[in-house]
Formats: sequence, structure tokens, C-alpha cells
Amino acid sequence: MNNIKKISPWAWVPTLYFAQGIPYFIVNNISVLMFAKMGVPNGDMALFTSLLYLPWTIKPFWSPFVDIIRTKRWWVVSMQILMSIAFILLTLTIPHPDEATMAAGTTPISMFTVTLILFIITAFASATHDIAADGFYMLALKSGEQAEFVGIRSTFYRLASIFGQGVLVAIAGAIELKYDNIPLSWTITMLVTAVMFSAVSFYHLFMIPKPSSDKSVLAPGTAGAKAIFKEFGRTFATYFTKPGVLLAIVFMLLYRLPEAFLIKMCMPFLVAGKEAGGLGLSTAEVGIVYGTIGVIFLTLGGILGGIFASRIGLKKSIWWMAACMTLPCLTFVYLAICQPENLFAISTAIAIEQFGYGFGFTAYMLYMMYFSEGEFKTSHYAICTAFMALSMMIPGMFAGYIQEAIGYTNFFWMVIACCIATVIVTVFADRRIDPEYGKK
Repeated sequence: MNNIKKISPWAWVPTLYFAQGIPYFIVNNISVLMFAKMGVPNGDMALFTSLLYLPWTIKPFWSPFVDIIRTKRWWVVSMQILMSIAFILLTLTIPHPDEATMAAGTTPISMFTVTLILFIITAFASATHDIAADGFYMLALKSGEQAEFVGIRSTFYRLASIFGQGVLVAIAGAIELKYDNIPLSWTITMLVTAVMFSAVSFYHLFMIPKPSSDKSVLAPGTAGAKAIFKEFGRTFATYFTKPGVLLAIVFMLLYRLPEAFLIKMCMPFLVAGKEAGGLGLSTAEVGIVYGTIGVIFLTLGGILGGIFASRIGLKKSIWWMAACMTLPCLTFVYLAICQPENLFAISTAIAIEQFGYGFGFTAYMLYMMYFSEGEFKTSHYAICTAFMALSMMIPGMFAGYIQEAIGYTNFFWMVIACCIATVIVTVFADRRIDPEYGKK
């Protein structure tokens, strides 16, 4: 008998997707703030942290092997153990630059070579874990249960975002304030992460079920590797011969261009001193303003965006969403010019921008689903997510160097100029969308 019947989905779905979110936000968001606080120049910081997106960009190339080798459960548990070890080693290897170097913003990125290697290992493990966890979810639950728990998994993934960008940042800020020691604050924060993630991984050793349907493709009696590689190649061939594929790729690369630049410089801007053009917030305040309030409004925007699109369809909603994706970027121009000290004003500006991003991002997700329709829907959607990651990685690599060259205010005006790209690709994409797609 399939032992999944003995373990309620409530016992593992919430913790599985909480664990899925934590390493992603540590690698792609917390790393940005940590390097900025440690005095790494924005150019180097943005370049190297953007390269950490790479595993999520190329994961479609090895996703079939998660089916081929071992079970999905094995991959989930193994990757969690690997990430737990990486977090423990991060705790032990975080460098301690001197205060003068950090204050001057001249800490060489070479000091963080071991840290970056561990982040890269975590990134590849996390991307692999994403593939396995989503596949396991579909294998372990019946279709009715999948629909029932889709909101739960999304909620706990967002809670991981609040924990990673809010709670952990607040912990780092509180320790920094108490001991006036930035390296120590991040060492303890990583220790908290390591202990928590290791505990969740240990829990999953026993609480993640073993459904009978979770089998390796290369089990005895199944198709050989040659046939699998052939099918793997056909998946990519059919994707790149779809009608309108070039337009779709350009849309996926440019629709989020303003946000791709903005998101990389947001936290450094919040913590940079007034004299450097920033807002001079403490680490703890960033945890509250961006990591908690911002994430809540981002989530709210996404929920309302989904409801809105389901009422009128993607074609009619895409322009509203493109507007919400672009216009709220003006809030950062306001913040850079006025440099308000009132935390409520700053929080309101962040909330508006994040709500707009969450609402506007809905059109992007629906467009990827729309383009992925067909024989290889799952695999083609995975390829779309690779372009989604690439759309964030490439602009982010150069964002820091551009900001250093022109300053924060001009940088945010440049972000507004990038909104033109969003408008142009929306014009062309709109022409090819089925008017009925997305309607409930």
C-alpha cells in the first residue's frame, strides 16, 4: 500500500515549500545586503550576486536527469542535506573586514571567494531541489489534493520570503546594533539559518512520504538512456520552432527590464548613507520596510493580479499590468531626490512599488503559461522560466557599475527610461494573445 495515505499533506507540504524558498532568498537577496553592509563596492556586488542566478537560468538542461536518476524524494532530501552543510560552512567562513575598509566601501570581493563558492553550491542545490520538489508534489498528491494545497504551498513560499528578507535581516540588524559588529551579525544570522534549515531537513527525512509512483525512469524494464536523450532533444527542438518564439523570448527578456535593474540596487540604496545618495536605514529597518512590508504588498499585488486577469483575460489585463509594472518605479526617483527620513513615507513608497510589481508580474507568468501550451507544456514552461531568470541576471550584472558611474538618482531615472522596453514588447505580444485566454 502506498504509504502516502499514512502521512497527511499538512505534515510536509508547508515545510517543503518553506524550505524551497529559504535558500533562494538567501542566495539572491540576503547576499546583496550582506555584501553591501560589508563594504563591497556596488559594481562588484551586483555582478557576482547576479551570476548566482545562473543555476535557475540553466536548470532546464539538467531537469530531465532528476527523472532519470533516483527518485524525486531522494533528490529533495539529498539537496536539503547538501544545503544544510553549505549553510553550516557559510557560518564558519564569513570573512571579517576591518571597520575602516567597510566604512569606505572598498572591501575587495576576493575576500568572499569561499563565501561565493558556497553560495554557488547552494544555488545549484536549490535549483535542483525546485525541480524535484515540484515533481514530487505532483506525484505524491492526487489532482484534487494538488488543487487544494496549491494555495498552501504558495503561502509558505512567501512566508519563506518574509523569514529570509524580514526576520533574518532583522536579526542581523539587532545584533549589529547591540555589538556594533557587522561581520558578527551576519555570522550569527547564518548560524540561525543553518540550525533552522538543518532541523527542517532532518524532519523531512521521516515526514516526507514514499509514494509508489515515485520511481526512477531508469528502473529495470524502462526505456534506455538513448531514448530519453532523444526525447530531451525533441523537447527543445519543438520549443524553438513554435510560431512567434522570437517575439516570446524578447518579451520574456525585456518585460521586466526596469525591475531587473531596480531590484539589484534597492537594498544597497536603502542602507547607503545620505552623503552617498541613499536613505541611511539600519539593517533592522530594511528587514521591516523591504523584507516584511514590501513582501506583503508584493504578495497582495500578485493575488489581486490573478483575480483581475481571471475576470477579463490576459489580453485585456496585460496593459493594466504593464502600467503597474512601470509607473510605480517613480517612487524610487522620489526617494532618491527627497531622501525622506520618515519611515512611514519610505514604507509607503516601497509598498506601492512592490504592489505594482506583484500585480504586473501576473501578466508575465500568464504569458509564459500561454506560450507553453502544447505537447510539452511542462518542459516548455521550464524553458520559459530559464529566460525569466536570464532576464534578471543580465541587467543585474551591470546595475552596480552603472549606479557607481551615475549615482542613485540618475540610476532610478534610467530605470524609468527602461520602461519604454516594457511598453514596446507589450505592444507586440498583445497582438498574438487569444482574447479568451486566462478567463475563468
